[in-house]
Amino acid sequence: MATKAPTPDKPRLLLLDGYSLAYRAFFALPVENFNTSDGQPTNAVFGFTSMLINVLRDEQPTHVAVAFDRSEPTFRHQAYDEYKAGRAKTPDEFRSQVSLIHEVLDALRIPHLSVAGFEADDVIATLSVQATAAGMDTLIVTGDRDAFQLVDDRVTVLYPIRGVSELARMDPAAVEAKYGVPPARYRELAALVGESSDNLPGVPGVGPKTAAKWLAKYDGLDGLVAHVDEIKGKAGDSLREHLAGVLRNQQLNKLDCDVDLEAAAPDLVMGQWDRDEIHTLFDALQFRVLRERLYASVSAAEPEAEEGFDVDLHELEPGALGAWLEANAGGAARTGVAVTGTWGRGTGEITGLALAATAGPAVFLDPAELIAGDENALAAWLADETRPKALHDAKGPILALAARGLTLRGLATDTALAAYLALPGQRTFDLGDLALRYLHRELRDESAGSGQLTLDGSGEEEAARDLAVRARAVAELAGVLDADLDKRGATRLLHDVELPLVHVLAGMERAGIAVDAGHLAGLSASLGGQVKEVEQQAHDAVGREFNLGSPKQVQQVLFDELNLPKTKRTKTGYTTDSEALTTLLAKDGHPVLEHILRWREVAKLKSIVDSLIPMADDAGRIHTTFNQMIAATGRLSSTDPNLQNIPIRTAEGRQIREAFVVGDGYAELLTADYSQIELRIMAHLSGDEALLEAFSSGADFHTITASRVFDLPPDQVDPELRARIKAMNYGLAYGLSAYGLSQQLRITPDEARGLMEEYFEQFGGVRDYLGKVVEEARQTGYTETILGRRRYLPDLNSDNRQRREMAERMALNAPIQGSAADIVKVASLNVDRALREGGLSSRMLLQVHDELVLEVADGEHERLAELLRTEMGGAYDLRAPLEVSMGTGRTWQDAAH
Repeated sequence: MATKAPTPDKPRLLLLDGYSLAYRAFFALPVENFNTSDGQPTNAVFGFTSMLINVLRDEQPTHVAVAFDRSEPTFRHQAYDEYKAGRAKTPDEFRSQVSLIHEVLDALRIPHLSVAGFEADDVIATLSVQATAAGMDTLIVTGDRDAFQLVDDRVTVLYPIRGVSELARMDPAAVEAKYGVPPARYRELAALVGESSDNLPGVPGVGPKTAAKWLAKYDGLDGLVAHVDEIKGKAGDSLREHLAGVLRNQQLNKLDCDVDLEAAAPDLVMGQWDRDEIHTLFDALQFRVLRERLYASVSAAEPEAEEGFDVDLHELEPGALGAWLEANAGGAARTGVAVTGTWGRGTGEITGLALAATAGPAVFLDPAELIAGDENALAAWLADETRPKALHDAKGPILALAARGLTLRGLATDTALAAYLALPGQRTFDLGDLALRYLHRELRDESAGSGQLTLDGSGEEEAARDLAVRARAVAELAGVLDADLDKRGATRLLHDVELPLVHVLAGMERAGIAVDAGHLAGLSASLGGQVKEVEQQAHDAVGREFNLGSPKQVQQVLFDELNLPKTKRTKTGYTTDSEALTTLLAKDGHPVLEHILRWREVAKLKSIVDSLIPMADDAGRIHTTFNQMIAATGRLSSTDPNLQNIPIRTAEGRQIREAFVVGDGYAELLTADYSQIELRIMAHLSGDEALLEAFSSGADFHTITASRVFDLPPDQVDPELRARIKAMNYGLAYGLSAYGLSQQLRITPDEARGLMEEYFEQFGGVRDYLGKVVEEARQTGYTETILGRRRYLPDLNSDNRQRREMAERMALNAPIQGSAADIVKVASLNVDRALREGGLSSRMLLQVHDELVLEVADGEHERLAELLRTEMGGAYDLRAPLEVSMGTGRTWQDAAH
């Protein structure tokens, strides 16, 4: 519960123990659930930042600082060699996040302090004393109970009792109620009881209640020492035996309140953070939700909104829409279009529509109130290619318009897509946020109450004005983003690729893909039986029942009962993730490991099948949603359901693909994809003659490259050698390190490094290209695809080694994977255009990575196959020419090739 807001004559200082809180956050949030897409763990920085935002919001401090421990020994280590001895080694995943927390604090303009030879507690104690002297209240957020000795009427400790999400307010009454002593006596109680985290043993057999009783009876530790001979029983004997340790503890527990600091408490005024800096950092950390919470909770230094939008909102008489459109949306200037409603799964519904150019009147339209003449005028205007329109995240509105029988043409820009191309690392492209960033304006109507709108009910009018403001913001934002994209060299990419693709993706979403509900139901039942069977096999292998879905129970079985070799240690025990268990299986071979891994695989597949069953519409088709603005490399993602996530390497995964079938009125499904597109792009970009020759030979690419690396005739390259070079070929295209290659091939890092060196001896052009890519990106700050898609990588010059190395891997990967994404998008556009121009009834249903899935109309197979070879093969002229593979069948799996 928040305290009363501070006042000018009673400011409030907030002090946080950075390392203590970050460490708690690290173990409170599973590290495997908090990683950026490039592998940087973020659980500690996420938890710490989340807690920080909450406490800033709830406590409203006027002053703030975060104190950190240092790595150097403190005066306590000098006084007692065993101080904090025996602590577990700091996990590497945590260590890499400390500098990120510092970056968050810097971006929020929050000072962080540390002093060699002292702990964070001492820094906090010093600032707390200074604050009291200056007439300030102090709140201390820490997981270290030593801070309780500082509590008084002006100082309160907020102590985490569940991770860092729930804080107990420890004022003098709370401390005494919890420990039986006032805060001033807490240090003495801790001296008697001991502190295991600091390796300060207490008096054996003496707990907090006994210690508190003694301190109350003898008026503190000095009195207790003076009467130590009077203490009866085993407790008295134990106290006398360990009295020297108690007195040592009392000295070590004492906080130093006079540390020489670079800033005093009154100097730590709460600053206003910079939105652009937070954008950049939170984009890198992929903190979309935290960004929104921060914006809603804590004031920023902006670009603060200079003003809102002045919108002259007109209410039209029935039948007047056509004239209004001709007068206000009939020229070459783009008209901002804002739509409210619902959309997804291939359809939608419009509840409101607003139109506004950068100047002049705006209009709000309620579709339910449109007369036939106005509906016809709107339909004609929307479908007119010569009337340029600007929308924000247009695909959803296009689906909703289509569901009403309205076709949108003349899409001149999509401000969300434009922002994505300008800021590809960002995870949200909210219109209000972009208006603030680019226009320094908020989505509010400065002219509220003016204009000609006289709708019934203030709520209805407010909604209409809000939508009109969004339409005006889109129109104005479009021009600013045009200039930004032009500066970044992305204008052509937007207009020639991303914008046309919106319509293609909307068409695929509307079409959906047919599913065999009976097959899915049968598969669910079969997988359910396998789950139970594998579960029983695991129980039999151990000799008792246990929950295979419980990491704690799996840990107990593997490491306590079976005494298997320990995996990587975590706060909750030893990790049982799939990678660790796979490695353990290779080492130990205990059958329960194989059963657990198999159970997880089958249970996951059953979950996928069960999620698909209710998604089929009345026509028996499933409609995924494609997103162009998720992956920084330009690859499309698929959600609700994620059809890119259906495994194809296992028999069960392929059975799921068998559920996707050709729909009524069509002859078959056809799949077409590119053969080794990333490797062809790598050969093209590197210009390596040996690699290009391997492609032109017509023989198996991996066999030919293995033949060169191992100096063997192609017919002597066995499957193991081919597999090694295949992993190398793809690994280099995806920025794989020697360590990553070693994990993939299950060889030592030195062996992997040697393999890479042998590879580069034969393909030196690849080595030179990869080195050049990183170096150029370090200079320019970005990489580029063959179509000019940029990925910005500021971490290439980071002081954080892990982040820098990850940025280097992204620099290696982005041009190749991004170019592949560009080519597949161009291919989709080419195929769509050719289908329409050729008058074919066949249609595209899905794009899954580099594969297109089409539904083939009767009698069109040959024409469609030739069309795909031409349009996909000609999507880009590579020096290692694109090669298209195709397959057909009744099901998606049958059409595999």
